[in-house]
Amino acid sequence: MTIGVMSAVTEAQFQADCRSMASDIETWEGEGGSATAPTSASAPSMGGTACQVEWAERIKRQVNDEFDRVARSFRSVALKQSDAERADTEAILVILEHKRAEVMSRTQAGYFIHDWQEISDQVRLMIFHDARYQAIKARKVARR
Repeated sequence: MTIGVMSAVTEAQFQADCRSMASDIETWEGEGGSATAPTSASAPSMGGTACQVEWAERIKRQVNDEFDRVARSFRSVALKQSDAERADTEAILVILEHKRAEVMSRTQAGYFIHDWQEISDQVRLMIFHDARYQAIKARKVARR
């Protein structure tokens, strides 16, 4: 999951797009446009170069979609479970949402580019390594 994983064509196109965007911004600012980006009170700005931030924002949307996908999967399973199993699954959903908040609150573009560029089983592993999940698994074994 490194930046080098991106294909040369995609990276070259991305860099060209960034140069073009920088040129467009310079032109716009030269014509009297805003020299500073408006800040959003609801979300902290992401750290990194303009190109890194744009790239990381795309990745961040994909990460959020992955959390949504995993949540839908757990909810689907919960519908078919007994009360005790469903309670465990709902507890796992709480862990999942906690992990989502943790990841989505990160403000460094490099974090998303380095750790999430290639989404595979990161969400599953985050849940699996959580102490609360391990406690759920231990209770499940004890019930048998």
